[in-house]
This record gives sequence, structure tokens and C-alpha cells, in this order.
Amino acid sequence: MKKRVSFLTVLFLLSFVGVAVAQQPAPVKVAEGLVQGAIEGDLTVYKGIPFAAPPVGDLRWKAPQPASKWQGVKQTIKFAPGPIQGGNPPSGKSEDCLYLNVWTPAKSAKEKVPVFVWIYGGGFGAGATSEWPYSGEKLAKKGVVLVSIAYRVGQLGFFAHSELTAENPNKVSGNYGLLDMIAGLKWIKKNIAAFGGDPDKVTIFGESAGGIAVSMLCASPQAKGLFKGAISESGGSFGPSRQTITYPGENMKRLKDAEIDGITYMKNAGVTSIAELRKIAPDKLPAARGLGMFWPIVDGYVIPDDQHKLYEAGKYNDVAILVGYNSDEGASFSPPKTPQDYINGVKTRYGKFADALIKAYPVGETTVPKTARDLARDAAFGWQTWSWARLQAKTGKSKVFYYYFDQHPDYPEGSPRAGAGSPHGQEVAYVFNHLDPNNPQTSKTDLEISDAMATYWTNFAKYGDPNGSGLPHWPSFSDANPVLMYFQQTPHTGPVPSAESLKVLDSYFEWRRTPEGAAWAK
Repeated sequence: MKKRVSFLTVLFLLSFVGVAVAQQPAPVKVAEGLVQGAIEGDLTVYKGIPFAAPPVGDLRWKAPQPASKWQGVKQTIKFAPGPIQGGNPPSGKSEDCLYLNVWTPAKSAKEKVPVFVWIYGGGFGAGATSEWPYSGEKLAKKGVVLVSIAYRVGQLGFFAHSELTAENPNKVSGNYGLLDMIAGLKWIKKNIAAFGGDPDKVTIFGESAGGIAVSMLCASPQAKGLFKGAISESGGSFGPSRQTITYPGENMKRLKDAEIDGITYMKNAGVTSIAELRKIAPDKLPAARGLGMFWPIVDGYVIPDDQHKLYEAGKYNDVAILVGYNSDEGASFSPPKTPQDYINGVKTRYGKFADALIKAYPVGETTVPKTARDLARDAAFGWQTWSWARLQAKTGKSKVFYYYFDQHPDYPEGSPRAGAGSPHGQEVAYVFNHLDPNNPQTSKTDLEISDAMATYWTNFAKYGDPNGSGLPHWPSFSDANPVLMYFQQTPHTGPVPSAESLKVLDSYFEWRRTPEGAAWAK
């Protein structure tokens, strides 16, 4: 017996379908074809748009190539897989990873909304655009088109070898992850107007490796003209290169030294040619930890030279910058457990500067307090940021804004966290405005700091200056006016943290750029 469906039921179903169809945004035309996103509240969101061809097969370890055109409408409503990451299961990861995501508040292609481009961190060996808390809806609602771009990491993103150098038209290898970012920015320049974005008002921002990448893009002639502003959270890359052993803040190798590591890597993989290496499944490649494979290199093309030297000579992309770091970054990277461990480590790394640095960053008799941990903080992030800000303020024309993030409870004396500050990466959830107001550990000042940071950041994307109505004034930075914005219970200005200690560390890095220092670091 057939069931009869009432007229009212049919009417209801048709009206429901009609509403669902009405919620579909019109397809957007990009260079490769039409893309279909989804309406989420006041935003239209597109996830998984290809900006380059899949870097697989013969395209492994080559510069990104243009994406293929497609017929019909491509549904872009879910994140693409993240990049393959050495040593991790391939679940949710793929070598086919060059996709980007867009959150736009624009209602038409004529609006020319400022564009804010996120570059994730992860030590150049991990990361993905889909990770929490990189979802861009909160920032987009503050009046920017938020774009997040993926890039190759680890041995797939930063592997150099003489055979790869020989086959490359620019006679370089490595830095494929940086070239991915540049390809993403070129795609944005060409296509973002279709989403209501302004291709002439693009600001890049990133944290950790993403912040370091931002500084590298600021120094790269290959990225010239692709952005008007840059924000680096716990980034910068102004230390000199090393030939064999690298350290945080001195992570860079030159192409010829990275190629030597490539020979070792190929031997570990059990093959004798790049052709054979390209045939190994991406998740079966050796992880290469400890060989320097997970880091960009000074190749003379993407990164022409030591960034400190480039900035001294004024050879960089002179755009407005907003840069800073967190108060207790040193707590996040295997801090030494005993005072003697700390002393031994300082002597091993810093040689004849060890005693002066131990005095500048003192250790306790039985503990390794924050004063000692701050040496690791400053070597990796503090000195890099301070040098970047000072050099650009001296040799550039664009504004420089400098911050210090120190938002945390006052931990009671005797507690395990007594004396602790803000660890590496803590500020990201604040910037993206993703703190949970219902979490009992989220304080009123946390929410206030988060809203202030999100507003400062998006103001910077809009105007090249973070200042705006209802916010404490953030002065531009220079040696003549060494004032930072502190995010510490309230946004307020303050001096450069550990300024005298930074000067001692600066003397070490200055020596490292001399022939004697370079020879010592072999």
C-alpha cells in the first residue's frame, strides 16, 4: 500500500529546500574556475581552494606550479588535508596539500576589504591551516578578509641536495615551503578581489615558524610587492648561519652545507638518486630530525643572505611591521633541569661569551629560574625581534610596532608555576579571539586582552597602524623611542624587557658575524 504525502508536507519540504538554496552563496570565479563556499552567519567561508598544483610525483621538491583549471563548480566547504609531517601517521595529512581558506565579510566583489593572511607555525616540520585556533571567523568579523595558506614542511618542504640544485633553473634547492607561501600570496594578489578583498592591501601574519617565515618573506626579493604589512609573533630570523650544528636563533645553513646534509639523508633513505627518492611514499620517507632538514636555508635566491646584513644595507621589503614575543618562551623548549646543566649548555653554545651571558641571565643556586630561561627566549625570539625592530627603524621608512605578551595569573610562591610567565604560542588564541568566556580559568582581563589584540591586529591590517578608537595609544618604536605595548592584565606601554641583557647577547651575535666567530661556529 502506497503512503500518501499530504500537500502541507510537500509544501513544507519545498519551503525547506528553498531556504537551503537561498543560503548558498553564488559561486565565485577565480583564475582556475568557479568555487562554491558556505554562508556562516555574516561571513562567506571557502575552505580547500587549490592555489598550486599538487606537489607530487615529479613535482616533489620543485617550486610550486600553477593549479589546473577545472570544469563546473568546485565545492570548497571543508579543509584540505594538512601537509605530510615526518614521523607522524598520515591520517588527515597528504603530500597534496597546497590549498588555502578564505573567510570574507564582503557582500560583493566591489568592497575592497583589507586582506589578512595567516601563516601557521610548527618549527617548519609541522602545522596545518585546520588546526585550532586558526579559524578566522572572529577576525573576519572585525572587517578583514582572512586567508590561511598551507605550505610544505619537514623533508618535503626544506630538503636540499646537489642533484636538485642542478635540475633547478635558478640553481637552488630547499626552501620549497617558502616558495609555497609566495605562490599563495601571488594567487591572492590575482584572485582575492573576487571575494571582496583588496589585492593592494594585504598583510601577512604568523607565529613561531610562521613568524620567522614572515621575516624571511620581508627579506625576500621573490615576495616583493605581494604585501603591504607584516606581523610576526615570536619570530624573526636575524642570526648568522652555521655549517653543522644549529641552535635556536642560529638555525640557518647555507645551500652548500644543506646539500651535504642532503647526501646523508639520501643514504639514510637507502637510495642513490632523486628519481628513486621521489618514488618513496611520502609517509615512508625518513623523518630526518637532527640533520637540519626542517628549516629554510640561505640559498641566494629566496633568501639572498644573512638577514641582519640585508637589513643593515636596506635590502628588504620595507613594509610596516608589528612584532613581538612572549615573556616565558624559554619554558617551552626543554629548559635545563639543574643549574649545572644550564651553565654547561651556555658554555657549549656561547664559548668565550658564556660567563658574561650567565651573569646577564643568572641561574639560581638550586633552580633554573625565569632569569636563566630568558636566555633561551631571547636567543630564539627576543633578540631576533629587537634586532628586526631596531634595524628597520634605522634603515627603513615604514612604521615599526613592538609588543611584549605577559598575560598570566600571579602564581603563588611555592607553587609549581611560581615565577612563570607566558609560554610560547599562548598568544595565538588571544589574537584569533578564541578564548572561551565560559571557562572558569578565563579571566575578565584575558577577554579584554584578547579583544584588544584582535582589534590592534586587524587595525594594523586596515591602516598599517594598530591604533584606533577606544584603545590605549601604541607608539611606533625606534632606538630613540624604545617603547613597547605590553599585554599584561591591561594593554599598556613599557620598556624593552631585559634590555641590558639583550646588549650582552647582541655582542655575541656581532662577534659571530666576524671571521673569527664564523670559524668558531663550524
